[in-house]
Amino acid sequence: MKSVSARGCAVGAGIGALFAAVVVDVAYANAADGPSWSLAATLLLGGAAVLWPAARRPARLTPQLRTALPAALSLVCTLDSVVRTGILFGPGELLILLCLLFVAVRHCPRNWVVACAALDGAAVLALPVRPFLSQHDTMLGFMLIGLVLVGLTVAFAAYLRSQDYRRTVAVSETRRSERLAIAADLHDFVAHHVTGILVQTQMARMMTDSGRDDLDPVLAGIERAATEALASMRRTVGVLRDTDEAADRRPVGDLVGIAGLVDGFTTPIQKAVLHREADVPGDLPHEVQAAAFRVVQEALTNVRRHAGDATEVTVGLRYGRARLEVSVSDDGRGGSQLPAAAHGGGFGLVGLKERVTALGGELHAGPRAGYGWEVRAVFPG
Repeated sequence: MKSVSARGCAVGAGIGALFAAVVVDVAYANAADGPSWSLAATLLLGGAAVLWPAARRPARLTPQLRTALPAALSLVCTLDSVVRTGILFGPGELLILLCLLFVAVRHCPRNWVVACAALDGAAVLALPVRPFLSQHDTMLGFMLIGLVLVGLTVAFAAYLRSQDYRRTVAVSETRRSERLAIAADLHDFVAHHVTGILVQTQMARMMTDSGRDDLDPVLAGIERAATEALASMRRTVGVLRDTDEAADRRPVGDLVGIAGLVDGFTTPIQKAVLHREADVPGDLPHEVQAAAFRVVQEALTNVRRHAGDATEVTVGLRYGRARLEVSVSDDGRGGSQLPAAAHGGGFGLVGLKERVTALGGELHAGPRAGYGWEVRAVFPG
């Protein structure tokens, strides 16, 4: 919550500074011959392009349109100043163009980035032409300053764009690997049920050969195993896309294995407690038990990474209204003795969400009231 409020204060301060800079521009224009239509349009459209909230921005107002149109108007204003003296530029127009240059480099589509960035950069570098057309040394000095500002803005925006790309790739790879893992689990579930069908079918044949007539329980078991296999496939196959590569076989956890996770987590300075309500059934679908196991495993790992100062971790298993609820909460305040490289990239929860939603469940992770952190998953049982 503190980071959100700090971000809001920073955004508010930035908007206030931009408004103040635009006021200075208007004052400059009034002190001269009054604002030209091109300058007024540049400030109006540029300010709207920068300050229009993303949530309310229409889809047709694309990044390339937002960044190109005000820059083109600024260049028109500069050309107008060659014919009509008295047109100046102030900090407001400069800040708007630099903001639009940042937007162009970071958010424009790949085939538009160079054109929009070049247009915004040219508009910035052309600003000193207005007041210093006849003073070449002064004009070149201001252009050099503008070039430095353009270079810094482009470098910062390009760095953030590369970070966005890397995160997108990492999230995509995490989801893909999780789908491969789900495919491996699905193979295990179906293999388990089909093996049961095979064994019980062999029993039925043996009983038929021996002349026994009590086949109904065996046939019922075959029907039950086949139904569970089909249900496992139906719940899981929806997320298996582009998974034609073979996945490594790995053991699948269950609700019983959660107790082992909790016991293995406990240390002399950190206590982990498992609260499993008595009405939690032990015959839940295998994929639900495996997903619950993974939720607890990832949550306990994150406690090690991000809440090393936690003294007590509580794992809860509750069942009601045909839904299994798994929760892991800690009393940490965010302290950790691990190096930054060991904190992970935050993609474990991405994989968990993929797994939980594949089963029709919900995953929530966030701070507790007061302090501490909680991860809670709800699965249809």
